[in-house]
Amino acid sequence: MLLPLFVVFLYTIAAYLIGSIPFGLLLSKIFGYGDIRKIGSGNIGATNVLRTGNKKLAFITLLLDASKAAVFLLFLQMESTPHSSGAYDPTIHVILLLLGFVAILGHCYPVWLKFKGGKGVATALGVLLAAVPMAGLVAVTTWGIVAGFFRYSSLAALSALAITPLATFLIYGGAPALITLLIAALVFWRHKDNIKRLMKGEEPKIRQKKKDSNHQEH
Repeated sequence: MLLPLFVVFLYTIAAYLIGSIPFGLLLSKIFGYGDIRKIGSGNIGATNVLRTGNKKLAFITLLLDASKAAVFLLFLQMESTPHSSGAYDPTIHVILLLLGFVAILGHCYPVWLKFKGGKGVATALGVLLAAVPMAGLVAVTTWGIVAGFFRYSSLAALSALAITPLATFLIYGGAPALITLLIAALVFWRHKDNIKRLMKGEEPKIRQKKKDSNHQEH
C-alpha cells in the first residue's frame, strides 16, 4: 500500500487533530461540570471525568476517546480496499499503526490545550483494535483481567500495553510489533508517576478516592 507523500502528510495531520479532540473537557463543559482540568488529577480522560460523579458521562468519554482514532483508521482501511489488488498487504498494519501513534500523540499532547492531555490508554486500545485487531483483543482482554483481579486501572493499562508488542509480533510480524512497542513506550512514559506510586504502594484502586490530586488518568 503505497501513498503519495502529500497524502501521507494530510493523513498525518488529520490523525493528530482527530486524536487531539478533548472529549472529556468538552463533555464536562457541555453538561455543566465546568473545566475538568480543575477537578481531581486535572487530566482530560474518562478516569477524571468519573470524578464528576457522572458514570454515564465518563463511559461516553471512554468510548469517544477509544473510537476517535479507530474510526479514522477503519475509514482509511475501507477507502484503500477498492484500490488494492485483492491480495493481503501486510504494510497496511504498519501504516495504520503509524497514523494511530500520531493520533495517540494528539491525545496526550493536544495543541488546543498547550500540549497537556490525557495518558492515551483508551485511544491506544482503539488504535490497536482497528489496526491489529487480534493483538488489540489480547490487549483489551489483558486490561480486563488485570483490572478485575487487582483493581488498579494504571496497572491494567501498563500490562495490556506491555503484552501487545509480543502478541503483535506473533500474529502480524516484526514491523507492526516495533510500532506497537513505540506506542507502549509512550503510554509507559505518560504513566511514569503512576509507576512510582505503584512501587510505593500509594496508587489508588479503581473507584477509590485519592487523597491528593495526582491521580491515575487515561
